[in-house]
Amino acid sequence: MPATVDGHHQPRTYGNWRRPTTPGLMGLGTAGTMILMAGLVVVVLVVMLTELLTGLVVAAGLAVVLLAIGVRDKHGLNALDKGATRWSWWRQRSAGEHLYRSGPLGQVPWGTCQLPGLAASSKLTEHSDSYGRRFALIRVPATATYTLVIGTEPDGAALVDEEQVDAWVADWGLWLANLGDEPGIVAASVTIETAPDTGTRLRREVGTNLDPDAPEFARALLAETVAEYPHGSSTVRAYVALTFNATHNGRRRQPAEFARELGARLPGLTGELQATGAGPAHPVDAAELCELVRVAYDPAAATAVDEAHAEGEVTHLTWSDVGPSAAEASWDDYRHDSGVSVSWAMTGAPRGNVQASILSRLLAPHRDVARKRVTLLYRPIDAASAAAIVEADLRAAQFRQSSSDRPTARDVLATRAAALTAQEEAAGAGLVNFGMLVTATVLDEAREADARAAVENLAATARLRLRPAYGSQDTAFAAALPLGLVLPRHLDLPSQMRSRL
Repeated sequence: MPATVDGHHQPRTYGNWRRPTTPGLMGLGTAGTMILMAGLVVVVLVVMLTELLTGLVVAAGLAVVLLAIGVRDKHGLNALDKGATRWSWWRQRSAGEHLYRSGPLGQVPWGTCQLPGLAASSKLTEHSDSYGRRFALIRVPATATYTLVIGTEPDGAALVDEEQVDAWVADWGLWLANLGDEPGIVAASVTIETAPDTGTRLRREVGTNLDPDAPEFARALLAETVAEYPHGSSTVRAYVALTFNATHNGRRRQPAEFARELGARLPGLTGELQATGAGPAHPVDAAELCELVRVAYDPAAATAVDEAHAEGEVTHLTWSDVGPSAAEASWDDYRHDSGVSVSWAMTGAPRGNVQASILSRLLAPHRDVARKRVTLLYRPIDAASAAAIVEADLRAAQFRQSSSDRPTARDVLATRAAALTAQEEAAGAGLVNFGMLVTATVLDEAREADARAAVENLAATARLRLRPAYGSQDTAFAAALPLGLVLPRHLDLPSQMRSRL
């Protein structure tokens, strides 16, 4: 039950999220500590075999390497991370990979507007679930995954009792925890998109319900409302993308085979999602998904799509036509068709305890941002691996605290948080890795600076630490879409090595 003081309800607070760490001396981590030990051995051998001056030179070189690894900025990046990003961007720009042209005037021989980057190889098929509802299924052969997109219509927390909000948050936590038990689940994402309202739906609603015999005053009032209301109004849409592994028992399943299995599970997934406050949940079909992606890359097309719906027409978009006809990725922004976008990645979750409304301002529409997309990325961890992860994290925190005679307050608190996480996992709680991407799109390049300032101010109100996706703006833009792109699977660096850095 919610806590009460003198009969008054006290809002719940949430927190205790942790970034997994590895044991190491002086905060170097496992890899840095191994380099330190090996370097000290090399220095000793050099001094023994040569002279002291040569040993000092080698020791100075070792110190430079350790500083490049151990000294990190507020986003947790060291000099090697930044250097690797710069080198990767230089190589990409030198090869012309930051430019994209498609369609009849593009480089591809088939003349279609194929999706660029990580989503270029994706395929789209449409199937039916056990309720007869059509749903789209995205297949990414490069990572051997299938993605299902669910559309929701959340009502928000306005005029809702705190007890109901607490129940929604608890059900959402339970839903995330249950994802770890879903067969073949790889990742999940929640995308909240705010965009200006074109007013087409309002005009259609008023036009179809207006009585010809209505008083002139009422008709004039409705006409003025239709003309003035869309200015400054926005629409909010939410999507949940679930990504599954395409292989089962060492065999890769075909789309039709996997769709039959997923069609039987889909009603249960949407039903459980409605209990989290997401509102009515429905699987997104191929037409809706194509329109969503097309408008994301070409915001000016939103008016044409809404007008087609108002006239009862079908857009007839296919998956090979939803990409941009021209795109250019820069160091800190991304130009695509009629829009310019800037994407940020979360480098730090809110410190301390927060209330359920911590992200409300970040998710709400903003006058300086034409289209804003906030995507929460989740990677559920199965129960078999969760225990080993939390125990390893606890041992690493205890090692950091015990490696110094005078541990810092941060190390002491980190050990307590790791112990609490281990206790909750042992009691049956689920474990989920999460991140966040924020994309702001403007139609006029002159408004880009205003959009940057707006997002940075909103991130401060949410107590988030965001960093622009330097050198990877096109990748971050695609990953923020509900396409189910699992970024770690697109990295060349092995996961075992990444976990030790």
